[in-house]
Amino acid sequence: MATTSTSKPAHQRELFGHPAGLYILFFTEMWERFSYYGMRGILVLYIAASATAVDPGLGWSNKDAIWLYGWYTMLVYVASIPGGWVADKLLGQKKTVMLGGLLLCVGHGVLAVPQGWAFFTGLILIILGVGGLKPNISTMVGGLYGEGDIRRDSGFTIFYIGINIGAFLASISVGLVAYYYGWHYGFGLAGIGMLIGQVVYIWGQKFLKGVGEFSGGTQVSEEERAAAKRPLTKIEKDRVVVLLISFLVVVVFWGAFEQAGGLMNLYTDAKVNRYIGLSWLEEIPAAVFQSLNAGYIIIFGTVIGGFWIWWKKKGRESSSLFKMAIGTIIMGLGYVFMMFASNEASAETFGKAAMIWIFMAYLFHTLGELCLSPVALSFITKLAPLKYASIMMGVYFAATGFGNRLAGKIGESAQLEPYKGEVMASKEQIIPLLSKDSIEVKKGKNKIETIYDYPINLDKNFDVKTEVYLEGENVVFKDYESGQQLNGMFSFPEDKLKASLKEQGVGEANPYHAILTFEKDGDAAKIVENMGDGKNYGLTFVLEEEQSEQEHSTFMWLTIFTVSFGILLLLFLKKLKKLTHGAEDAEGKVK
Repeated sequence: MATTSTSKPAHQRELFGHPAGLYILFFTEMWERFSYYGMRGILVLYIAASATAVDPGLGWSNKDAIWLYGWYTMLVYVASIPGGWVADKLLGQKKTVMLGGLLLCVGHGVLAVPQGWAFFTGLILIILGVGGLKPNISTMVGGLYGEGDIRRDSGFTIFYIGINIGAFLASISVGLVAYYYGWHYGFGLAGIGMLIGQVVYIWGQKFLKGVGEFSGGTQVSEEERAAAKRPLTKIEKDRVVVLLISFLVVVVFWGAFEQAGGLMNLYTDAKVNRYIGLSWLEEIPAAVFQSLNAGYIIIFGTVIGGFWIWWKKKGRESSSLFKMAIGTIIMGLGYVFMMFASNEASAETFGKAAMIWIFMAYLFHTLGELCLSPVALSFITKLAPLKYASIMMGVYFAATGFGNRLAGKIGESAQLEPYKGEVMASKEQIIPLLSKDSIEVKKGKNKIETIYDYPINLDKNFDVKTEVYLEGENVVFKDYESGQQLNGMFSFPEDKLKASLKEQGVGEANPYHAILTFEKDGDAAKIVENMGDGKNYGLTFVLEEEQSEQEHSTFMWLTIFTVSFGILLLLFLKKLKKLTHGAEDAEGKVK
């Protein structure tokens, strides 16, 4: 006679039809992702923010900010390989998750310190922490279910919803906290989320007995002991081949998808009309749009999971590889909406796109992600040889990391190298181009005052919109508002700009446009006695028409490549399925 769930040991209990341990891992991962996505949502914006602002960032260019973002997000996931190895060979998944969580708590705490050394130290600790936690907690989810258990995919979908509840809450709360109180308060809030997740994991250990134990432990099955010693069979080798091919799909998918935190984040900040005119919030911070992906997953996660179950019961193709191909195609089509956004923003001078295009792009990206990401996690637990379970999960996350690095390279290519120069004009020459504005300035260590003045009087950065064209052999800059000619007010190497304007046939009748960004040298801004002298300003700009064309081209090729890759995978689907040796054919029972 079967015992009731209430009389079972804690680690054998079920809740809502799934092992109770799933919900411990659900909440642990939810808060870990809260910390990661909260920090990720403001990371590239912080790196690109002016170093002389009242809440200073690093002051890097957009191109360099995406470069660092790409390397960081790659290393976060590549660290899953040593994290998987440590779990398989030394500590086991459970202890490695514990260690990774502790490193994350420390890393996020350090990141909240407003010092240069703390920023990079915090990033390194987070990379190590995610490497220990991320692959192993996913493997532990798979370990909760027996072979052929039909609940496995839905269990991963529930787990995946937990990930995105954390991401959704973080993108809104951390984005708003960073917007109102400062970057490092945002980083600190992300760290609090990780601390909560670690507490949940420690408390829930009783529900995870026998899951993720080290191979030398006392609670490991004889099957696991035997698998750790014997060589791989022919079937296992074929399945590893299929997994490696699926990892290539993962690289392509995330290479396109992960423009969200870099290129799309910066594009939303600069070229999307985010104005809503509320008394407490005039415009939506760009980082808050990172919540769309997670919000859509919460809404559509169970719908997509239910659709695939219905689809399979109809006897139609529903293998993991098929779902991954469809997901890649749908995600790629999301960039069609970014092309529409680019066209709308380019339709008028210094124009901006409507928010609807961002909403639609993230919707398609999310639907594609729901077809691929949770399925890929489940696929690995079905095909990976038992002795290499964590390592193969680590390789999957490494593939995700390489996809993130690819995303960084693509994002970099979408950002033109800015022209740089020095300001030659005096403050008196520049002020007629400016308008007074309400500017926040620091008074003392923690006090901030709002002053109504010209930004140059407070050593703040400012922008000037201009027309740019060739007149004979001379490059002419005119203030867009007043028509005042600005030549002689700054200097920069003109040869490259001149060649570009000549090639495009740009003249006074059809001028190009640029937003000239004037930025005070950081060291000079620290000399309080010289505040407002108008000196030590540098200049950067890109031609708006060229930048828009570059972004539109990037969105177009992302669409073409990802959709074509998904179709190619469908063409080879039958051959690849043979190499799985029916790993998914036995699904339909609960163990």
